[in-house]
Amino acid sequence: MSNVLRQQIEEYVSLTDEEFALVLSHFTPKKLKKHQIIIREGEYVHNDYFILSGLMKVCHIDSEGKEHIIQFGMEHCWITDPQAYHNETTATLQVDCLEDCDTLFITLHNREKLCRELQKMDHFFRKQTTANYIAMQRRILCLISSSVKEQYEHLLANYPGLVQRVPKSLIASFLGVSRETLSRLASA
Repeated sequence: MSNVLRQQIEEYVSLTDEEFALVLSHFTPKKLKKHQIIIREGEYVHNDYFILSGLMKVCHIDSEGKEHIIQFGMEHCWITDPQAYHNETTATLQVDCLEDCDTLFITLHNREKLCRELQKMDHFFRKQTTANYIAMQRRILCLISSSVKEQYEHLLANYPGLVQRVPKSLIASFLGVSRETLSRLASA
């Protein structure tokens, strides 16, 4: 399964077998269970997770206890609370597993060490982080400038197969609409 990580890295930089072995030595495999919370608001964030299999969500719980889903993480995605991870502060987001997940995670210390040892990985992480920023910008622009129907179509395009894997209530939370509104969209 670690070949999936290698394929993603090699979209940006080529690696020899020895270099990939070095990369893997900085990651830790971790199996996670459905409903397991891996990042809690208010706790320090030590890991960035690469999802080999499974599905996670990133959300914010507001002061009234309402959940706002910010991101879904499917296979081949990276997931963490980026602000807390990179600044070594407490989380403002929560990340939990919607399915059993196989992951590889890297601590910030190991990431920085790896980038010092193998310059190619610094380039990869910069490209990967930039891609995540661009995706988040697209999501924000979609939220503020698109109709709910367009947002739903954007979700379908960016998360293929998601609607078959999660309850409609989670899709509605991601879109910021009621479940009833989502049902009307899905049947239209």
